[in-house]
Amino acid sequence: MKHTKIKDLLSSSKTAQEVNAKGWVRTFRNNQFIALNDGSTINNIQCVVDFENTSEETLKRITTGAAISVTGELVESKGAGQKYEIQVTKLEILGDSDAEKFPMQPKKHSLEFLRENAHLRVRTNAFGAIMRVRSVLSFAVHNYFQQKGFVYVNTPIITGSDAEGAGEMFKVTSLPFDNPPRNEDGKIDYKKDFFGKETNLTVSGQLEGETFAMALGQIYTFGPTFRAENSNTSRHLAEFWMIEPEVAFNDLNDNMDLAEDFIQYVIKYTLDKCPDDLKFLDSRLTEEEKSKPQTERSEMSLLERLNFVLSTNFKRVSYTEAIDILRDCTPNKKKKFNYIINEWGADLQSEHERYLVEKHFKCPVILFDYPANIKAFYMRLNEDGKTVRAMDILFPGIGEIVGGSQREERYDVLVEKMKALGIAEEELWWYLDTRRFGSAVHSGFGLGFERLVLFVTGMSNIRDVIPFPRTPMNAEF
Repeated sequence: MKHTKIKDLLSSSKTAQEVNAKGWVRTFRNNQFIALNDGSTINNIQCVVDFENTSEETLKRITTGAAISVTGELVESKGAGQKYEIQVTKLEILGDSDAEKFPMQPKKHSLEFLRENAHLRVRTNAFGAIMRVRSVLSFAVHNYFQQKGFVYVNTPIITGSDAEGAGEMFKVTSLPFDNPPRNEDGKIDYKKDFFGKETNLTVSGQLEGETFAMALGQIYTFGPTFRAENSNTSRHLAEFWMIEPEVAFNDLNDNMDLAEDFIQYVIKYTLDKCPDDLKFLDSRLTEEEKSKPQTERSEMSLLERLNFVLSTNFKRVSYTEAIDILRDCTPNKKKKFNYIINEWGADLQSEHERYLVEKHFKCPVILFDYPANIKAFYMRLNEDGKTVRAMDILFPGIGEIVGGSQREERYDVLVEKMKALGIAEEELWWYLDTRRFGSAVHSGFGLGFERLVLFVTGMSNIRDVIPFPRTPMNAEF
């Protein structure tokens, strides 16, 4: 008999039918009641074993983590909290699990312990829910852009360019580490490397994406990106997924409209598709908040926060206005910030971003028109000569979730900006070609997918929303 997913069994309208279910044992009580889960839903199905007619040897093998197959009649449950159960007539152990050694016992585990067992943590309720939500969010991303006629572009993972200009890149080489070929001046001779030049793992697909937007009109990328930034925080990963749309003929206002509409769409889609998982994560966060001091607790539950983002227009504020607010705020005056805001031109830190969102405006905020000297070379210079058409979207609990800009479409201005930063024209000759041949106003943004998953699931550490986190000193699994 073909097995049926537990999600489908629990939503069935037909009882008194013989069914087969396969999954992993969560708990086994009184030699009679199995809580079985197959990953299709956060909810288990109860399987009632006729222990008097089941061998002692088989009963001993029904342990937490064991994979089993049960066949029996789907009936209305007599117990509270579940609609249906399976009265088991046939039970087969597919894979044993040593109860004493299996790490995922049915009890509360610390998140740190679960990260050390990332290959098994997805068998817990929390991580099963997080990964299903991640999957649905991922589909919603594609759904949104495909419905709007965007072209999905796969930009290179190995690249010779540094889109961010930060230099925090992982090098890609086939040269021997112990004795690489060298030039006359003693430097490594990359002409003898696999690609004949220095290459690295991409930090962004934006520059390549722009070239496609200038032919196809509107494109998006959604793929892995890498940062060799030695940052051990709850918001940074060395390997993460990035969503990057680029749109020809869009100015900064169009860009802000697109980003806001996109975020609200994917959140609503996930709320509609993952009610059980989000309800569980909402309860989990509420319990977690109880252990915090009253002043640190969120004013809204997870579901309230998600619905609030859907029903609220994002507040649009210039960088200059934000600096004035921060300079005059109580935490700054009392020196409670780690980074005190004294003057215009300061690079905003997470603590400043979160103050604006969580304390001052109490809603998502879009900051725009940043100082040119703290932003990337490709952002369009404003008429004042000191700010650029950049925008960041700030979210509660996260800080920056989106960074974007209107791109500098003027060839002469772009070349001057590159010269000022020491970026060689010959390195990005192909990028400059888009400004030589049919240049036009265009804009785009980047959204770190894991930060979006972080917000939607209510988790507090980015390591807990990606299957196998890559962070400094950690490349396990």
